[in-house]
Amino acid sequence: MRYAVILAGGSGTRLWPWSRSGNPKQLLPMVHGSSLLKLAYQRLDGVVRRENRLVCSSMALRNAIRRDLGDLPESQFLGEPVGRDTAAALGFCAAVLQRRDPGAVMAVCTADHVIEPREVLRQKMIEAFAQAESDLNTLVLFGVIPTGPSTAYGYLELGDPADGAFAVQGFREKPDAAHAEAYFSAGPQKYLWNSGMFVWKAATYLDCLRVHRPKLYDGVQEIAAAYDTPRRDAVLSDIYPALDKISVDYAVMEPVSRDPQMRLLAVPLALRWLDVGSWNAYAEVCDREGGNAIAAERHALVDCDRVLVASDDPRHLVSAIGCEDLIIVHTADATLVCRADRVESVKQLHLMLGEKFGDTYL
Repeated sequence: MRYAVILAGGSGTRLWPWSRSGNPKQLLPMVHGSSLLKLAYQRLDGVVRRENRLVCSSMALRNAIRRDLGDLPESQFLGEPVGRDTAAALGFCAAVLQRRDPGAVMAVCTADHVIEPREVLRQKMIEAFAQAESDLNTLVLFGVIPTGPSTAYGYLELGDPADGAFAVQGFREKPDAAHAEAYFSAGPQKYLWNSGMFVWKAATYLDCLRVHRPKLYDGVQEIAAAYDTPRRDAVLSDIYPALDKISVDYAVMEPVSRDPQMRLLAVPLALRWLDVGSWNAYAEVCDREGGNAIAAERHALVDCDRVLVASDDPRHLVSAIGCEDLIIVHTADATLVCRADRVESVKQLHLMLGEKFGDTYL
């Protein structure tokens, strides 16, 4: 049967002060009143039945996530006691799903992107399910057709065409500007952005873990054996924190790409794919007034250009005069003013706030 797992464990520190530890970016009503998590959940309509959609995130966010998705059933939330990166999270999900359904085929989706149009993604997901179902030795990845030489994303290096997709020859981490330009110039038949979304049989992913990360495999299998029993929390808290902390690309995808017995296929996505991971990225989904991005009910800008104004207080007025290339974000207890070319430093600021004020503003 077909399932989907939405990974929703990010902390969103680069979107401080809106994104906080108890209410991170994937739960904020950032896109026309909907959260990024809810948008990810709705994108699965027509592909995976609602009762087969699972969310994997921090245990601390269990209640908030279930409320955001309209009282998501308890069995469809998989809680991590601590974050151990994507290889462990996906092993955990695959092992639990395989215990419940030995024939489970799972799509892995992200909870921090805007992806449009939905219909294109839905059709490609259906195709990817069919490819994964047809061959036990196939892992399917979604690659986004680049719209420019971005240094913000990792890249998939492609080989020969195969069944409407492309064989994956290798993975390239976020490149410098020169390499990004070379990848973009080579064209989408050679390089795609790595979306971090996949489709595979749960058993196939677990077998890859068994071969390439045997200790991680043993750990998630022990967790899965106890997960739907009264021993769940005790076993999770004992085993999960000791699992290898490593990404799925390093733990599984890279070694599998060199395994002649396995097949990695990349399905190209020709659509808008926006990682809402910074204030500059968020500005791209906001309403526009002239050259400015607006996410505040009350605002007044005079002679401003390329300014983002964001406020979560409908009674608070944000105003600015003569500003350019600026980020202004207001909350009840914190205000951020930042040059647009320095948004990556918000993560550094977040670390400093923790050192200076403890958890008060985190």
